Amino acid sequence: MKLSDILVRDACLLEMVARTKAEALAELAGALSGAVRGIDPTELLGMLSERERLGTTALGDGIAIPHARLDSAGSLLASFGRSRAGVNFESVDGRPTHLFFVLVAPGRQGNAHLTALARLSLMLGSPEFRARLETVESLGELFRAFAEEEARH
Repeated sequence: MKLSDILVRDACLLEMVARTKAEALAELAGALSGAVRGIDPTELLGMLSERERLGTTALGDGIAIPHARLDSAGSLLASFGRSRAGVNFESVDGRPTHLFFVLVAPGRQGNAHLTALARLSLMLGSPEFRARLETVESLGELFRAFAEEEARH
């Protein structure tokens, strides 16, 4: 599975405006639901928020991977968001979060999202890749960065 295959181009945000965790979740949910027909923004936001109540999805190093399961998702979906200013996402290292990856898995069956989470975690372990994501200026650059990093793994 390639992350670049599940990354929804029209749901990727290079300039997030959110300043709080709640605003970031709403902005990310709105972008994905606006780009994928059949995804209800209220339902997605509710599921992402519910997952956050269980514990933060901010891993440290400026990264968060909010994720949810939705019956209305026909396949595994991902989106990307970048906040240059950073958001207090209750990260385990206490630092602001700048890079957001939303994963949405279909329904209650299957574990494809776990493979995607593992692959994404491996890629984000590279400080060079994270730095590149912080500086991309276009969606084309973003997708090239993903493709090149995936080719390394």
